[in-house]
Amino acid sequence: MTAFIPRRRLGAHGPEVSAIGLGCMGMSDFYGGRDEAEALATLQHALDCGITLLDTADAYGPHTNEELVGRAIAGRRGQVVLATKFGIVRDAQDPNVRGFNGRPEYVRAACEGSLKRLGVDHIDLYYQHRVDRNVPIEETVGAMADLVRAGKVRWLGLSEASAATLERACKVHPIAALQSEYSLWTRDPEGNGMLDACRRLGVALVAYSPLGRGFLTGALRSPADFAADDYRRHSPRFQGENFARNLALVAKVEAMAAARGCTPAQLALAWVLAQDQDVIPIPGTKHRRYLDENLGALALSLGADELAALDAVFPPDAAAGARYPDAMLAAINA
Repeated sequence: MTAFIPRRRLGAHGPEVSAIGLGCMGMSDFYGGRDEAEALATLQHALDCGITLLDTADAYGPHTNEELVGRAIAGRRGQVVLATKFGIVRDAQDPNVRGFNGRPEYVRAACEGSLKRLGVDHIDLYYQHRVDRNVPIEETVGAMADLVRAGKVRWLGLSEASAATLERACKVHPIAALQSEYSLWTRDPEGNGMLDACRRLGVALVAYSPLGRGFLTGALRSPADFAADDYRRHSPRFQGENFARNLALVAKVEAMAAARGCTPAQLALAWVLAQDQDVIPIPGTKHRRYLDENLGALALSLGADELAALDAVFPPDAAAGARYPDAMLAAINA
């Protein structure tokens, strides 16, 4: 039975969605330890619980995550605000190789591929996954707007785009959502003008990795916890001295969570939710039990004193190490 989950609006003119969405990437890629049966059960459980926003991308797998999500929502399309992305091009022979493509003809072809893999006749929220520096944003968003007019897409989004790029995009077509990493340990949107631009332009901020790629759950105690193919083995924040320094920060969150009678993950998600109604976190998980734990954050209401205490123990720029390796950081539209 569908539970009651608070709703938040996806931009000034977008749809209402569950206040917490579900990031599906890790079910198929990057974090190791995949179990398709449990992933499908988790997706079905999310819909049963009242989660309406599912987030995927053609780059995840590549392609296999869209196929997985498509199987999960078959027969339940009306319950879902379906978000997917284009623009990161991966080499089938070497998935570690990445390119970026925002050319109009690629936008159209990518959309057709996603529609087919997802088994749907329209995408609710279509993101440009990364800005292509070689193509003016006006051309890319213009092609995306054509998809809206054709009925293949309903709302548009950008991912990891700068405030200036968002301003330019909104002059071509309304943007419903800007997706960015945002959590206690990644607060870039506060300092780079992104969050201010979203609020000025009526764009929702969809926060991916709101649990710090799992670090803020308190479950990660050593780099040895990662599978051999886990992306985090190569992430600066999960290496060497950075790991130890970040673990000390998480210990403070754990202590606060214990005093509050909740888990560290719930406290970290409650912090994101408390940033305002226009911020929508999409924590990823591959397991039903963690999905239920994440939804428990909705029952937490943090007062001003608690928010100030979290800011004191985990201020902006407190996390040790860059949030991506250099090659991936270079793809961020700053």
